[in-house]
Formats: sequence, structure tokens, C-alpha cells
Amino acid sequence: MANTVLVGAQWGDEGKGKIIDVLAEEADWVVRYQGGNNAGHTVEIGADRYVLHLIPSGILHDGKRCIIGNGVVVDPVALLEEIDGIEQRGIRTGGRLFVSDRAHLVFPYHKRIDEYREQKPATGAKIGTTKRGIGPTYGDKAARVGLRAGDLLEPHFADMLRQRIETNNKIIATFGGPPLDVEQTVETYRAVAARLTPYVADTIPMVHQAISRKEPILFEGAQGTLLDIDYGTYPFVTSSNATSGGACTGSGVPPHRVDRVIGVIKAYSTRVGEGPFPTELKDEMGERLRKIGNEFGATTGRPRRCGWFDLVVARYSAMVNGIDDWAVTKLDVLDDVDEIKVCVAYEFDGRRYETLPASVRVLEGCRPVYESFSGWRCSTKEARARDELPAACREYLAALARLTGAPISILSNGPRRENTLRLDRAGSMIAP
Repeated sequence: MANTVLVGAQWGDEGKGKIIDVLAEEADWVVRYQGGNNAGHTVEIGADRYVLHLIPSGILHDGKRCIIGNGVVVDPVALLEEIDGIEQRGIRTGGRLFVSDRAHLVFPYHKRIDEYREQKPATGAKIGTTKRGIGPTYGDKAARVGLRAGDLLEPHFADMLRQRIETNNKIIATFGGPPLDVEQTVETYRAVAARLTPYVADTIPMVHQAISRKEPILFEGAQGTLLDIDYGTYPFVTSSNATSGGACTGSGVPPHRVDRVIGVIKAYSTRVGEGPFPTELKDEMGERLRKIGNEFGATTGRPRRCGWFDLVVARYSAMVNGIDDWAVTKLDVLDDVDEIKVCVAYEFDGRRYETLPASVRVLEGCRPVYESFSGWRCSTKEARARDELPAACREYLAALARLTGAPISILSNGPRRENTLRLDRAGSMIAP
């Protein structure tokens, strides 16, 4: 397996956790490169279900080593809870999980400020944040006042944290909120630092040594392209680069060492939180997709907004990420749909858009232009090869490949590991 970046190509929640889990069999290292515990990756193995927020999904495979890269913002308390949770289920993390000493840390004041800003947004429009403190932590990083995982190892860490709490208590006061107890918070994080210290490492040499030994690396992103701080539907975005370029800045690997970019797309579209969503279905079909697809956030439990597949989004994602091939998930959710629609363009104010407009005002006013495809009206869950899929299903997938310009190499037709078709292995990718 080549060094591979796996990226969400829609609004997140595309099923990256499962695809990472499948691909991790062939990797030696799995590196998470951006986001925080505002994202959740769900993996089902037999009767067991795992939801991971910070730890890369590769940890579920014996012998795989995992890195939380410098581009991730880490809530140390949440990370320890996650470590404890999987260790209790028999999964060892010691010597297998490493946290970059350059990764910035999320503290209680970040979460408080995140919550207050969402309640009283400066723009007047709520973003739909998870209130996990992710945005304020990235803000501190950009302002060069953040604390990093490596600071946990410093003898004066308590003094550094004390100063940051006192400063942020003044910000909290402007929202009318109660201040954090400085000494109590410092003592809590002293204990956290003692427990987390064995995991903190300079991970950049680890990545480069793995490359020199030709050990395959799988780079795992969170959220999706349309939530990227630069390329997403700003301001309704996350605070990091969720596109493939983030794999380089978030891990320390140079661009020429990335061999392949796989984009993950659902066979339809979903979005959580606020922001424009041109193909959203606010009718019985939208509710049907939500119910059959179990479209509720792995992190917040919020219901996801559902809609038809959006080719404008997929083509745009293919451009900005350099998608080599697609992994299509939740194919089985469409098994009982009579007519499947695909958005091929937008129309707004007499103009046709075939790529994503930057203006949220324009995007909110866009009307989708649809093409229709026949449904297959039978189960795809038992299919284990391309030829076992219904003819109408193959036609639908071939159209997606043709209209996006990238082949389909992986199909997920159910939640478990075994519900996966690896078309690239069989040499029968669904080509454009």
C-alpha cells in the first residue's frame, strides 16, 4: 500500500472511520492530521461498535502504530477517557499511540468561550459548533498563545497554564460567565499531564523514518472538504484544513511523499449544523434517508440533514483534494428507492453554476439541477463483488464516476467490515 490520504469529500460524516479501518489492514502507521474531538469515527466489527474521536481507527488493528499529529487540537481529558475506554475493551495503546509534542491542547476555558460565542455570535448567525472548544483552541494557535502537548513535559507547565486561565477568565467575564477556579484547574491538569506524558513524542522523525523504511502510512482526516476553513462553506466551517493538503501541514510529511488521495463520499448527501445545503430534502424522502441511514452525529447525536448526491460538491472536492479514486459509502441506504436524483449543477439569478460558488448568499439561493436514475429496488448488502450488484446500481455508480472524473475503488454496502467491496484489488474499479 502506498502512502495514502483519506479525506471526506462532502460535509463530513461520510463514513471515513469504516474506510480507514478497512485500509488500515495494509498500513503500518495511521496518522490523524487535523480536527479534534468534535469529530467521531464509527467502526463496527462483528457485534462490537467503536466510536473514536481522537485516536486513529488503526488502533483497532493489532500491531498498527498510530499518531495524533501536530495539526490536531487535543482535549487531554477526552483523550485519556478514550484511551481508558478502549483499553478496558482489551486494546493496548502503550507503545502504539503517540501524540505530537506540537499538537495544541484544549482546556476548559476554550470550551466555555466556544459555548458563549455560539450563544451570542458576533455575526448574528450561529455556526452550529459542537462547543468542544475546537475553534478557540485553533484561535489561540494562530494568536501564538496556545499551549502544546510538549508543554505538559515542561517543569513550569503549571505556571504557564495558570497564566492562560487568568487571562481567559477575563474573556469569560465579558460574556457574563463565572470564572474558572484557577488552582483547581491547574491541579486537575497536573494529574492529566502525568498520565499523558508517556504518549507525547516528537512524531515528525517517526513519520520520516517510516517513509525511509517504506512502511505504508495512512493519513486520516476528520470532517469534510465543505467544512474546510479555506475551501468550505465559510463561515459555516470547522477551524482547520480538512482537505488533503492538511495531511502535510498536520503531520510533517512533504507533499511529494503522498502517493494517493482517496475521497470518501456517501451515495447521497448529509450535513450537520448550520449552513447552506443545496440538495437538502425537507420532505418524506429526507426523513426516510435519515432513518434508514441512521443519520445522527457520532459526536453530538444531532440529526443530520439529508439530501440527494451533489456532483457540484464532488467535482469541487476532486479538484481541491486531487482525488485519485473514490470510496462510496452507505450504498445500501438507497436499496429501496424508486427514483434516485443527482444534482449536476446549480441555478441562481439566471446563472448556471457547475462549481461551488464562494458566496454563502449565492449558495443559499441556488436551485439544484437534477438528473434522475432508476433505483434497483433490492438489497445490495450481500454483494461481495462488482458483478453481484444490481444492473441499475452499477449504472448509478458508473454515472458518478463518469461525472466526477475519478474511478470508484471501494464500496461500502453496510456498517460492518465485511460489508465492503475492494474493487481496486480485483482490478475492476468503476471507471469514469
